[in-house]
Amino acid sequence: MPKYDEGWEEKEREPPAPGERVKALRRQLREEAIAGRSGPLEDTFGRRHNYLRISLTEKCNLRCLYCMPEEGIDLTAKEELLSTDEVVRVARLFVANGVDKIRLTGGEPTVRPDLEEIIRRLRALPGLRDIAITTNGLTLHRNLHALQAAGLTHVNISLDTLVPPKFELLTRRRGHDRVLKSIDRAVELGYDPVKVNVVLMRGVNDDELLDFVEMTREKPINVRFIEFMPFDGNKFEEKKVVSYCEAKERILEKYPTLTRMQDHRSEVAKNFKLDGHRGTVSFVTSMTNHFCGGCNRLRIMADGNLKVCLFDQGEVSLRDAMRGGASDDELMDVVGKAVGNKKAKHAGMSDLQNMENRSMIRIGG
Repeated sequence: MPKYDEGWEEKEREPPAPGERVKALRRQLREEAIAGRSGPLEDTFGRRHNYLRISLTEKCNLRCLYCMPEEGIDLTAKEELLSTDEVVRVARLFVANGVDKIRLTGGEPTVRPDLEEIIRRLRALPGLRDIAITTNGLTLHRNLHALQAAGLTHVNISLDTLVPPKFELLTRRRGHDRVLKSIDRAVELGYDPVKVNVVLMRGVNDDELLDFVEMTREKPINVRFIEFMPFDGNKFEEKKVVSYCEAKERILEKYPTLTRMQDHRSEVAKNFKLDGHRGTVSFVTSMTNHFCGGCNRLRIMADGNLKVCLFDQGEVSLRDAMRGGASDDELMDVVGKAVGNKKAKHAGMSDLQNMENRSMIRIGG
């Protein structure tokens, strides 16, 4: 009969340390949650991701202070960016798995010469309802009609000031009049609403809060006030953040009819209407009142990296998987694992400002 070390039975029965037991239980619950998902685009918190943002380029014809570091960035080599076919392939797979809205971003998406072709090919995907673009509007007025004919359904134009000299200071470029021209062109072509994104910064443009609201009086414009967010190179200062509550109260002083509209669960903005105004006002409250519980969006950067949360440092390369010969099923397995690891919510403001992350121009905000 074999001789066992004395105390062997007792050692086998010894329970794991409390900390290890908790970790093991969490791992088990997470594995069960991942296994129980209805598809690769549902995370372990039951959030279904039907909205995909695709950055088409890191290049931009502006140099906005909060987006690109003053010294610029080293651009990813062209051959390392997703090709037209790769963009369409990724989009096709995501749409086949439940995505019905795609937003094209950058950098500045209008500097990509194949933009019209990409939109046309996306429009042909069965099940895709919306194709949107976020642009600085500098050149949009030139080709918006062609983009609309190709299938572009929604337009967001970024404009942080209504004062031309301040525009030049914030963007380090000229062209304020051209952005306004693009907004008017979008209205002329029937986009309703035309969304105007305004990153609100204390001491920079918060004195124009009411002027932006006035833009909504005669035109179908949805002005979206976005809280200033921390990203690498933008010299984030918490004191620059103008909270949703403060901005809303300041607007209410002049516009007492400001009334909350019914928002969809996955809507990132808090939407308001005003009596006598054709347009609306919204607040994107990423910093002071996050909307993580209803998050339905995923991001693919220009280099093909998938980012499941704007504020998460983790990324996974779909480009490398595709160029390594991955089948469609294998590619969606990669996506599914990344989505399965998405957290319930992003970090707090104090943690975010100390977190290393890509600059906004690389992420495609």
